[in-house]
Amino acid sequence: MVADHDPRESRGKTIAEVGAVKRLSSHWYQVRSQSGNGSYDVTSTEDGWICSCPDHVYRNVKCKHLWAVEFSKNLRDKVRQHVIIEPVDVHSCIFCRSSNLKRFGVRHNMTGNIQRLLCADCHRTFSVNIGFERMKHNPQAITAAMQLYFSGESLRNTSRSLRLLGVEVSHQTVYNWIQKYVRLMETHLRDITPQVSDTWRADEMFLKIKGNPKYLYALMDDETRYWIAKEVAGDKMSHEAANYASNLFQQGKKNAGKKPLTLITDGLHAYHQAYKREFYSLKDPRTEHITWQADGEDNRKMERFNCEVRGREKVMRSLKREDTPILDGYQIFHNYVRPHEALNGKTPADLAGIEVRGKNKWLTLIQNASQGRKT
Repeated sequence: MVADHDPRESRGKTIAEVGAVKRLSSHWYQVRSQSGNGSYDVTSTEDGWICSCPDHVYRNVKCKHLWAVEFSKNLRDKVRQHVIIEPVDVHSCIFCRSSNLKRFGVRHNMTGNIQRLLCADCHRTFSVNIGFERMKHNPQAITAAMQLYFSGESLRNTSRSLRLLGVEVSHQTVYNWIQKYVRLMETHLRDITPQVSDTWRADEMFLKIKGNPKYLYALMDDETRYWIAKEVAGDKMSHEAANYASNLFQQGKKNAGKKPLTLITDGLHAYHQAYKREFYSLKDPRTEHITWQADGEDNRKMERFNCEVRGREKVMRSLKREDTPILDGYQIFHNYVRPHEALNGKTPADLAGIEVRGKNKWLTLIQNASQGRKT
C-alpha cells in the first residue's frame, strides 16, 4: 500500500525551516546534512534539479534535499517585493479635488484629441495631459518615436516613419524627446529596487564615442537578465580599468540594494581587483568570483546582451558623448519595455518584481515619472 504523503517532503520542509539551505546561485544550492557530516550539492541541469546525495543518485527519487530547496525557493518568492506601475488615471478635480468626475467630450488640436473632464461638484471642466504638458505633439507620437528608435531605427528613419502617421518632426526633435523623457524616467526608476538573483555577470564591449575607442562595462543579473549597472571606460588593460570595474560594482550594489553571492566574469584582471575591493569578505555570506573561461562557465548570456547593444550602436555609427541619454534609454528599453524570448515573452523587470502595466509601457513610465509616483 502506497503512503499518501512522502516522508521526504516533510523532512525537506524541516530542513528549509531551520535554515540549512544555502543559495550559492540561481542554479546551485548547498543543503547541510542532517547528520552534521558535510553538505550536498543541489544543482539545476537541462533535465531538472539533481542532488549529490545517495538517495537521489542511486534510488533516483526526489530526496529531502530537493524538497528543501523547493520549499526554500517558494519562501523566497513569497517575501519578494512586487512593484506594480499602473497607467495614470485622473481621479480628482484639479480645482476642488473632488473625485466626482465625468467625461465631457474631447479637446481637439492639430495633433490629436485629449479627453476633457467635468467636475460634478464645482462644475468646471479641464483636460489633463500628464507628462506631456506644453508639448506640441501628442503622447502617442512621442512614445511611438521612442519605441521605433530603441527598436533599432535611426533618428532620421524614425522621423520618416512618423510622417506616415501624419506627424511632421525633424530628427533633432526626436532626439530632444528622447533626451527629455529618458532623464525623467531614469530619475524615477532609480528609486525602485529590482529583486534580482544572487548571481551576476559582468562583461565589457568595445564601442566608439565621437570616433574614439571606448569600452562599455555592463553588469547583468543571471536569472532575470536585468541590466543592473553600466560604466563607460577609456580602456580595459591599464591600472585605471580596475577603477572602472569598481565603479560598476559600486553602482550594482547601490541599484540592487545588495551584493551577489556569485560573480561571473571573463579573465580580465581588472574584474578580480574590483571584486576584492567591493565584494570580497571573510564573513558569510561571501561572494564567489568565477571566471567563465577557467571554470567551465559559458558566457552566452552576456554575449547575447552585447550583440543586442551592438545592434543599437551600429545604427548610430558611434555615440556622440559619454553621458549620452541613449545608453540610459536603451537600459530602460531592455529592462522595462522589450520582451525577451529567453524569458518567455516577459521583460527582465517582470521577473525582477517590477510590473509595468498598460499597452503602451513608455506612456505608463513617463506618466508615473512625471507625477513622481511609486506604487
